[in-house]
Amino acid sequence: MTGQSEAQPSKSELLQQLKIDKQAPAPAGFSGKQLIATGVVCALLAGGLTYLLAPTSPSAVNQKATGAISQAKASVNTVKDSTANTGKSGSEKSGSSSKSIYADKTEVLNASGYVTPRLIATVSAETMGLIKSVQVEEGMKVEKGQVLATLDDAVAQVNLKLAQAQLNAQLARLESMQTDLDESNRVLKRVKQMALSGFSSDAEITRAQTNVDKLSSGLTSAIADVEVARMQYAAQKERVDDHIIRAPFSGVVTVKNAQPGEIVSPSAAGGYTRTGICTIVDMDSLQIEVDVNEAFIRKVVADQPVIANLDAYPNWDIPARVIAIIPAADRAKATVRVRIRIDEKDERILPDMGVKVTLFEKD
Repeated sequence: MTGQSEAQPSKSELLQQLKIDKQAPAPAGFSGKQLIATGVVCALLAGGLTYLLAPTSPSAVNQKATGAISQAKASVNTVKDSTANTGKSGSEKSGSSSKSIYADKTEVLNASGYVTPRLIATVSAETMGLIKSVQVEEGMKVEKGQVLATLDDAVAQVNLKLAQAQLNAQLARLESMQTDLDESNRVLKRVKQMALSGFSSDAEITRAQTNVDKLSSGLTSAIADVEVARMQYAAQKERVDDHIIRAPFSGVVTVKNAQPGEIVSPSAAGGYTRTGICTIVDMDSLQIEVDVNEAFIRKVVADQPVIANLDAYPNWDIPARVIAIIPAADRAKATVRVRIRIDEKDERILPDMGVKVTLFEKD
């Protein structure tokens, strides 16, 4: 038994075998990075093998399969929805075919321009004052005479009361003068009757007549003073009314320029003084203005049929007609301005919108 067994290596020999020889060359064909990559791949394979060999219950397998199927269906539905949405947003639904209104007419000219209002106003106050309230906002429809804003009218109200008091004083003076004149006329009549009986002299008659004439002149002056006081009262009442800003015509507020607490004035007075409360546009007065090259202006005539297409709604054909050709050319652009009436009113048509027009041959 002893002769057949091999000698066991000692501990020192085993430790010597485990030592790494730093001077020994690395195996040919493998670098350090390749060895690291190989180790990572082996680790991944070992982990996957362990996961596959691990016992799994049938319910867990079914749950995993069901989840995978649900995710697949959700992905398909998402793709369908996104495709449908893309189709809707990528195209715009058109109302009528392009130029279908005048399909039997010949196109003679194309031009571009803008929608412009013929009736537009920046409403301001007739007097300078502090804004107490602004009763409109952008987009609000207003009627003619509607109150847009009010100014502080404390001083104007005091002046109005003063004018009222002066008018009342002049009326009282006029009434007193009328009473004195009536009394003087009665005295004159009595003196004349006494003179017929010899109880009054001519001097008394003269004095009575002079007094009547004097009071008559005073009464005429009092009547004139009353008229002056009445006009002053009316003027001061108008000044009070100037502190209430009203809409000059019916329309839509497009710009709000002032806020309560600011100073407004008919003209700029420096600082932070406002010159306007808001801007009102009459939407019924909207027209189209286009610039036509002067070389083609001969093709444009009054009452010529037109189809307009807004840049915002290119597939919407708007019927229109040429109103007038402005009798002046732009030297810099060599164009002539043409005004076009919009026959179809619609809330989608807004001021300053870009528009392209097609002019057709007139009947």
